[in-house]
Amino acid sequence: MHMADALLSPAVGGTFWAATVGAIAWCAKKVQQELNDRKVPLMGVLGAFVFAAQMINFTIPGTGSSGHIGGGMLLAILLGPQAAFLTIASVLVVQALFFADGGLLALGCNIFNLGFFPCFLAYPLLYKPLAGNGQNHRRIAAGAILAAVVGLQLGAVAVVAETVLSGISALPLQTFLWAMLPIHLAIGLVEGAVTATVVLFVRQARPEILDCAIGGQPPTARPIAKLLAGLAAAAVFTGGVLSWFASTFPDGLEWSIEQVRGKKELAAPAEGIHGMLAGFQEKIALLPDYAFTIGEQKAIGETVAHRAGPPAWPAVDAGTSVAGLVGGSLTLLLTLGLALLFRKRRAIA
Repeated sequence: MHMADALLSPAVGGTFWAATVGAIAWCAKKVQQELNDRKVPLMGVLGAFVFAAQMINFTIPGTGSSGHIGGGMLLAILLGPQAAFLTIASVLVVQALFFADGGLLALGCNIFNLGFFPCFLAYPLLYKPLAGNGQNHRRIAAGAILAAVVGLQLGAVAVVAETVLSGISALPLQTFLWAMLPIHLAIGLVEGAVTATVVLFVRQARPEILDCAIGGQPPTARPIAKLLAGLAAAAVFTGGVLSWFASTFPDGLEWSIEQVRGKKELAAPAEGIHGMLAGFQEKIALLPDYAFTIGEQKAIGETVAHRAGPPAWPAVDAGTSVAGLVGGSLTLLLTLGLALLFRKRRAIA
């Protein structure tokens, strides 16, 4: 559900940039009060894992579409909403800057859509009441699935609203909405199942992590090196190997645009802020579309490469593996850097 700049006007994109920066500043202030030696590395490793997991699009049967997890709900459950928002923001910044996944003008919208709704609406209003004290596995699973679905549906509605308010793509409100909601319902169910599986794994291995995130219990002094190592190994394997098995079908947003306009990619204006940001993104993107792009022109801000003939599956590609490992490492470093900066500022204050 990464929006491209072609969907947004500068006014709408700028407004959500401002809203997202404000939310990040507020979250940073809140996180300063609760960071500890165990939460800092957990933020970094979970950020790397979510980056890798987002590389794997899964096919939605019978639709010709695919989807990937957003990760905001998973992060909120394991880290708490404020730390989760900062972590998902780090993931999306790395994706946009170094892999041209999502436009730069759209970055504020993407962070807001994939972070605000799951972290600050679905998590406290749905997951926490349903999961209760976090002791019942069935309640945890039910809460994770329902909250993930609702969070993604709210994000899908926001994408439609931001696009229609921008008024540059000629995508009609009702038609676009009716394409977006059903496909993201299916994606949300899969994300909910993945979220529940990971949360239950953590619950089994280190239940105090969930207790700390859910009920405000003091952080444990027990080391979490084994859990961090397991999550890091999962991130490496997911980004380096499982990413080869990503679905070749367009994702839910691209599929929805195709249902409305007959094509899954829209051209952004070549002049003004759109052209300037596209040129900048093209210069700084290390591995556009998470692959080596020798002799291949890329549409910046979009995620589908145009190649002759049907794409191979699984796509065993060194470029994809390198992108997964580099992207996960950059996300880890960015998230750790931000967390350590907040801790330093707290110590000075």
